[in-house]
Amino acid sequence: PAAAAPEAMRAALAAFTGGAPLRDGKVTLEIAALVENGNTVPVSVRVANPMNAADHVRRIALFTDRNPEPGVAVFHLGPRSGRAEVATRMRLATSQTVLAVAQMNDGSCWQAALEVVVTMPACAES
Repeated sequence: PAAAAPEAMRAALAAFTGGAPLRDGKVTLEIAALVENGNTVPVSVRVANPMNAADHVRRIALFTDRNPEPGVAVFHLGPRSGRAEVATRMRLATSQTVLAVAQMNDGSCWQAALEVVVTMPACAES
């Protein structure tokens, strides 16, 4: 199966975080634990953080450890975004871990991860 090399995943995370450590908390990742079709999987991310000039979320990113490319999406936010919440659809090549990372304006990074079981991987249909 398609899988990002561990080095590629580490490099993608380091590029996003700038080397800041990942902390647990603040981030809520919503994605089904069991997905029938990996071609279009709804996912949403919320960050419990104020959105004002002094304290806000700068970016939210999604990563996967078994897709060919570990970086799925990056969303840019600012204090005028109102709330730190994004939603999209993604493709999953196989069952894997989905990781959401939020970077705050102070440079700190927060994470949430979920295991997702995919019964029909993306690109499997002919």
